Amino acid sequence: MNDVERRKKIKEFIEFWQKKENLDKANAEERDNKVGERKFYQTFWNMLLQEVFEVKPYDFIEYEKPVLIDGNTKFIDGYIKETKVLIEQKASDIDLDKEELQSGGIKLTPAEQARRYVRNLSFNDRARWMVVSNFKEIRIFDMNKTGSEYEVIKLEELVDDWYRLKFLVDVESEDIKKEMQVSVEAGNLVGKLYDALYKQYEDMNNLKSQRSLNILCVRIVFCLYAEDAGIFDNKNMFDDYLKSFKEDNFREALINLFRILNQKEEERDKYLNDNLLAFPYVNGGLFAEEDIEIPKFNKEIIDLILHKMSEDFDWSKISPTIFGAIFESTLNPATRRAGGMHYTSIENIHKVIDPLFLNDLKKEFEDIKEIKIKKNRNEKLKIFRDKISELKFLDPAAGSGNFLTETYISLRKIENEILKLLYIEDDGQKRMIKSVGDSDDTVIKVSISQFYGIEINDFAVTVANTALWIAEYQMLKQTEDILQMTIKYLPLKSYHHIVEGNALTIDWKEVVPDADYIMGNPPFVGARLMNDTQKQDLNKVFEGWKNIGDLDYVSCWYKKSVDYIEGTNIRVALVSTNSICQGDSVAILWKPLFEKGIEINFAHRTFKWNSESEKKASVFCVIVGFSQVGLKENVVGSNANAVGAGTDRSVGAKQCEPATKKNKIIYENNRPKVVNNINAYLLDAEKVFVESRNKPLCDVPEIGIGNQPIDDGNYLFTKEEKDEFIKKEPKSEKYFHPWYGSDEFINNRPRYCLYLGDCSPAELKTMPKCIEKIEKVRNFRLSSKRKSTLKAAEKPTHFGTENFPNSDFVVLPEVTTSKRRYIPIGFFTPEKFCSNLVKLMPKATLYHFGILTSNVHMAWMRAVCGRLGDGYRYSKDIVYNNFPWPNPTEEQKQKIEQTAQAILDAREKFPESSLADLYDETTMPDVLRSAHRENDKAVMKAYGFRIKDFTEEDCVSELMKLYKKLTYEKNE
Repeated sequence: MNDVERRKKIKEFIEFWQKKENLDKANAEERDNKVGERKFYQTFWNMLLQEVFEVKPYDFIEYEKPVLIDGNTKFIDGYIKETKVLIEQKASDIDLDKEELQSGGIKLTPAEQARRYVRNLSFNDRARWMVVSNFKEIRIFDMNKTGSEYEVIKLEELVDDWYRLKFLVDVESEDIKKEMQVSVEAGNLVGKLYDALYKQYEDMNNLKSQRSLNILCVRIVFCLYAEDAGIFDNKNMFDDYLKSFKEDNFREALINLFRILNQKEEERDKYLNDNLLAFPYVNGGLFAEEDIEIPKFNKEIIDLILHKMSEDFDWSKISPTIFGAIFESTLNPATRRAGGMHYTSIENIHKVIDPLFLNDLKKEFEDIKEIKIKKNRNEKLKIFRDKISELKFLDPAAGSGNFLTETYISLRKIENEILKLLYIEDDGQKRMIKSVGDSDDTVIKVSISQFYGIEINDFAVTVANTALWIAEYQMLKQTEDILQMTIKYLPLKSYHHIVEGNALTIDWKEVVPDADYIMGNPPFVGARLMNDTQKQDLNKVFEGWKNIGDLDYVSCWYKKSVDYIEGTNIRVALVSTNSICQGDSVAILWKPLFEKGIEINFAHRTFKWNSESEKKASVFCVIVGFSQVGLKENVVGSNANAVGAGTDRSVGAKQCEPATKKNKIIYENNRPKVVNNINAYLLDAEKVFVESRNKPLCDVPEIGIGNQPIDDGNYLFTKEEKDEFIKKEPKSEKYFHPWYGSDEFINNRPRYCLYLGDCSPAELKTMPKCIEKIEKVRNFRLSSKRKSTLKAAEKPTHFGTENFPNSDFVVLPEVTTSKRRYIPIGFFTPEKFCSNLVKLMPKATLYHFGILTSNVHMAWMRAVCGRLGDGYRYSKDIVYNNFPWPNPTEEQKQKIEQTAQAILDAREKFPESSLADLYDETTMPDVLRSAHRENDKAVMKAYGFRIKDFTEEDCVSELMKLYKKLTYEKNE
């Protein structure tokens, strides 16, 4: 279904459900409590699935799915198992924010009712999405995000917003699943081959041996693929050839084969065996290097190649994009970690290339196909094909070439679709229209010569080239099927466009002076984990910049990209760890880049990395697409590149010109949202930079860290260790205090600290076990090179850093999981000691607690804090000191104090539950959730925010405006 047809269907759907008689009937049946008679609302969802998404609903969605709640069977209105979607449908006159009385006497909103169903589903059926609807609007809850935030789609807005419901039917195709499975199996076989051959080399510390092993693996795999895919003339050519040799001659057989594959027919020894001479000339550089070390082959390796890898596996089914990435898994894991390499799934590649250029290309192609006059359409198609065949792509962290490979495949698929349209019926005879041409060089125009890369690992370069060759052959076979003609594939063309080297020391313009797009997945190495070489790279790239020691390694690729695109209309999109858009990194990296005129065009906010490798990387990433402001965009649809506008590829054609307007898009969980601006926090908000601040922006109490013992663990005890120590040293009991860091506080599992700072020398002399501890601490501190630690050795009975509030104080854990809607914050009394892994606020009142535990403060924290994996890292200087507090009236302040106390009272009802239990989204008690909801409303009123339909992103946007205003006033 094309866009025109889909929009027509959606309009008809809207008109049907806006008719009063249809809604009246639906409302009447919604109120009929007899299970099985509420059928009309099912028509709504059946029509939506079938008419808009072309899905047959009858075997896709389950209605009235039973679920057991408190011993009673309830029925879920709709449940889609394939995509894990739960639907709660209400009548059109039902307020979706209003609580309704349920059986059991409790009141719940429709969303809370649906959430209760979710909590009681089996683990395998647990919903990924929750949808609440009253026909007039559809609310979408992402269950991977905590809290009660949701997106709203109005019925009348469905024409433009239908894509936001794609999650209903977003099931990966079986073909892709099979292709992925085959490629993963292929990667596992390569890993086994690599491991087996590795043992045969005498010295794998030798760089030549390492390189030889890598090349040998690639050559064997290419031969296996060539045999199964038909590149070699005979289906079993490689297998039959090797089987004719005994174990002792197997090595020599491969050496001879590799040599012959690199020789033209006229260069070959004509007296060699016919079975060897039958192999074609491959070229391309794959078999060019003869001086590689090839070890002896034992029975195990020969069996692996001839049986498991040849007879039992079909290499023609692999995906070159996925397989290229998995091939890298044969690298030494330590090398892989040191380089920070991760393997990108096809899904994640398209998160980069689709909004960068592919969506625009597809849109232009669809527009051309709509042209009614065939002659005009064909002329436009030819110009468009010329255009896509001249685009140039650079991946400056190419790895195994999966971005380049998938981009090549995507462009060739478009070209093949063009060829289908140009390959017309004429008087019953199929023919190619004359202007397409009839030679191999003109039939296919999109070429792997358009793709450039930089990669530091020589093996990865070889893999990338091989993956492109495999992709080229697969797409060529599709073209042959369309045109019903044979197109010559061998010999391979030698394009040395993927350069081996360090991308941070190479001039990218020497690799490709005029790329149209830069894309890729640079190495993920944290600021504190870089080796000496990587630190040198960082210092060179950011020479003259301040505070670069806090930047991750991936930031270098952003700076190099900006240098490359300066003064041009080139567009860039990179995958990165989410740290570059959070915490200190934002101002350090993005402020200077924005001052250079850089603008973020699209962004995927934090998502969990998906990898096709067997050892999947556990990383949380963002994707940032950017270009320079005020430049003519080199995208399909711009005036300079519109179909028929010519194809001037000179460098001058890419220079600064007036920009065309293009939507900016933020993707959250793959759902796009068109926005006015994208700031460096990847939010639709003011372009502000929250920089480190020593004092609070507003007139509020300061917060500090807890205690830092600097004791080598001598003063810290588990409960069992403490009890054992007291048995041996009874007088020490009064000097023990409960000890809380983030984990101990949230889980209510304190450790214990021995604090002897107030103990007199005379009393210490009576406690020899304590004296031993003091002496160990003193010696530990004296062994340090830090002046502050050496100074602390003068007072070994004290902690290195001390913070003991003398009255009740608020505790904020520094590190907590992002799965919670609210960071658990609480009050402590002075006898409880805290570590430096929590923040303390002495002199805090209920008002301060109410603001800090509100959804407003949580929204700010999520936007600007640093991250630890998928968790939050609460910072004093970034999060707290920059937080814009409200100016409430006395009445508003009293209301916040009341709602804050209600939160504490709700917690008290569950004395056996830890904060981890209470703030788990699955087990959070309704009374506590309700108390927080009331506190949220009170705080939002104090800010002057509207309560209804005010999203977290709206909240952050308003806070950043307020922050900008307060910062300006402060500077004044």
